[in-house]
Amino acid sequence: MENQNTEFKENWRDEYIKWICGFANANGGIMFIGIDDKGHVKGICDAKKLSEDLPNKVKDILGVLVDVNIKTEAGKDYLEIITDAYPYPVNYKGSYFYRSGATNQELKGSALDKFLLKKQGLKWDGTPEPYTKVADLSDAAFDLFKERASETERFDENIQDDSTEDLLEKLNLVAPDGNLKKAAVLLFHPKPDKLFTGAITKIGFFRTDDDLAFQDEVKGGLLEQAEKVIDLLLTKYLKAQITYDGLQRKESFPVPPAALREAVLNAIVHKDYASGIPVQISVYDNKLIIWNEGELPEDWTVAKLKVKHPSRPYNPDIANAFFRVGLIESWGRGTIKILNEAKAAKIPVPVFKYDHNGFYVIFNFVEVSVEQRVLELIQSNSKITALKMAEELTVTDRTIKRTLKILQENKIITRLGNNRSGEWKVL
Repeated sequence: MENQNTEFKENWRDEYIKWICGFANANGGIMFIGIDDKGHVKGICDAKKLSEDLPNKVKDILGVLVDVNIKTEAGKDYLEIITDAYPYPVNYKGSYFYRSGATNQELKGSALDKFLLKKQGLKWDGTPEPYTKVADLSDAAFDLFKERASETERFDENIQDDSTEDLLEKLNLVAPDGNLKKAAVLLFHPKPDKLFTGAITKIGFFRTDDDLAFQDEVKGGLLEQAEKVIDLLLTKYLKAQITYDGLQRKESFPVPPAALREAVLNAIVHKDYASGIPVQISVYDNKLIIWNEGELPEDWTVAKLKVKHPSRPYNPDIANAFFRVGLIESWGRGTIKILNEAKAAKIPVPVFKYDHNGFYVIFNFVEVSVEQRVLELIQSNSKITALKMAEELTVTDRTIKRTLKILQENKIITRLGNNRSGEWKVL
């Protein structure tokens, strides 16, 4: 079957040099001429002449060398064209093609930019940003960085008295040509989204997939942005279950804060900022989904994220800054920590999903009973009415009355005073 490294064509056409270009730009591969899509040998009549002409034709158009061999099966000749992976970008008449799975894709826009940078051994966040100067960066963002860094031991020396220029040098955020790197702008500019579209995080609470109840857009330098996102989720979007141990109040979130923190940081640190698409966090009554436009390292799968693996950050310079302030590790343990925190909290294990759209972390909440939710309302407001409870929980009056009766019969709550001026007490 056709795959990442194999392509079948029944007859030769010169346009198929695009496929050879795709193989050269990816991992190399073999094209067979004279075999149909199902792998059946059909044979070709001009095998010898083609085997002599094709190497020169490919060399003239692509500038690469290929091996062309004549093969025979059941008396039928077919060609085997072997293309090696090339360390530099190869173009077909000015266009760049790349083999992905069993398809040959023309690279354009941000995909082409990423490909060209990769061939040069560069990452997008490490390329120069010539239109931004040090004076454009935020003093508050640098102060926040120094404050957080002072709580760690990840610098060899004290950085509190360092100038902005010194700190940027220590973080390797100045490009060889003297310009700031794009990572410096994303980390320390007061409005990085003005320069790089989509350098924000969007949070929304959904009643259903097409019913958005409320939303927030979190902007600013990435360090500040990360802290604001986590704080918003814990204070506004996720409802904590309130319990008491004696006089001590305890809050239990549907997602363990440590797991939530790791997932948010991973999304912000590893996002493809060249895409122009924000990190998107969707919160529902029964689940939370964190999505970012990004890519796993080549040949990695979701399964690899669930076991010990090396750290291969999508944005190395951004990741280094987050590491220096203690927000992330450099050992590739973030995804494992998310899973372990969920297991310790005895909630469903989060789902990691990766496809051509990007990377998802999906937390499914443990189902909370109406009884538990009524108790939470009573604990937050002992004088709450049954009508208000029904409104808050979007259930019927009859359901609330039945729930209150069950809780009273089981001596979990009691009613003090009359129905109008009385109040509830949790026993």
